[in-house]
Amino acid sequence: MNKAAGRHHHWSAGSGTNRLAINQLQQRGWVDEAAVDDFLAGREVPIVEGRHCTFLFRGEADAVYLAQRIVGLPSRMPMRRVAATTLWYVVLKVPERSRINYQIEVVRGEHVERFNDPLNPKLSHSPFGAISVCFSFGYTNPEWTFPDPDAPSGELTELVVESHALERECRVTLYLPAKFDRTKSYPLLVVHDGGEFLQYAAAKAVLDNLIHRREIPPTIAAFLHPKDRLVEYANSAEHAHFLTNELLPHLEMEFPLTGDRSGRMVLGASFGAVAALSTAYASPGTYGSLILLSGSFVSADAGTDHGGGPAFDPVVQFVNRYRARPRHVAERLFVSCGLYEPLIIPNRSIVPIFRSAGMHVRYVESRDGHTWENWRDQLRDALWWVAGDPAVGST
Repeated sequence: MNKAAGRHHHWSAGSGTNRLAINQLQQRGWVDEAAVDDFLAGREVPIVEGRHCTFLFRGEADAVYLAQRIVGLPSRMPMRRVAATTLWYVVLKVPERSRINYQIEVVRGEHVERFNDPLNPKLSHSPFGAISVCFSFGYTNPEWTFPDPDAPSGELTELVVESHALERECRVTLYLPAKFDRTKSYPLLVVHDGGEFLQYAAAKAVLDNLIHRREIPPTIAAFLHPKDRLVEYANSAEHAHFLTNELLPHLEMEFPLTGDRSGRMVLGASFGAVAALSTAYASPGTYGSLILLSGSFVSADAGTDHGGGPAFDPVVQFVNRYRARPRHVAERLFVSCGLYEPLIIPNRSIVPIFRSAGMHVRYVESRDGHTWENWRDQLRDALWWVAGDPAVGST
């Protein structure tokens, strides 16, 4: 485990120290709106001062809250008002190198409204829309996630694969590396939720950059587009059959792939991680490596409610079965999870079970939540672990 990731006990909320900008403002004595104007001018919000992050809102309200989903903290944290002004604030003492997704909740009489921080232009993106994000001290977007003008660009092309198992035509976006050569052979990376990894996790730029820098070999990637991911990715025998018995033979017939398990990698996040694991479980001799990001590896004792709702029922049944009878499904596993998401406990607890089955596991905890940027930030380490040439071992 990445011990540098920290623990929840490092979190605290309060007014901070006298050195903080918000406290210096209040120590001036009388503060009016003009003083607030001067205070906000040129500042980035939230204000990051060492490990202290000051979240702000300006406006008339009866109450204001910081709304966030950091496990272990209240989901709504009350903000204080600077006396005689329209400025509200709350200070969090935050572990370094953290990403925090949040919104502002404003109460005016019986009306409650929640929205992104109007003082902060930074946004985290997902299929559900954009949400405000705070970078604590030491966090920056990794430079290798941005397009590099020196890195030759791979090609994205669209395929349609007829699936009898899924009873539909399955769209696949194929990534061919720069200088693709049919006389060579390439490893294959299969990516669940492929459209989202391309749009929200910079997957193409990451592949271009890592291949250009020779951190991973030139690789063909198949980005999948599910019809109903909560069904197809929840330990679906039909999905596993499609991937192993329909998609894989189709790609190996059409493209120069290595053709052995060491060159086959499967990636998934959340429910997609369940799909990656359950597909390999159904065909344990087929895939060499798995990348499992924030896997929804929820389990439950008999007769207890797992709390995930009906969509999780087949997932829980699969995870319970795997935990009871672990199986060697791949040579290498990269497993990661955000410290600030509820899935951290299921992911921590399943790693020793993976290792007990004789698989080489690298496990990383990040100071982030259940976000596409979190999964993006793990791609370099993950792809190097499964596609590069690190010494065999576990971390």
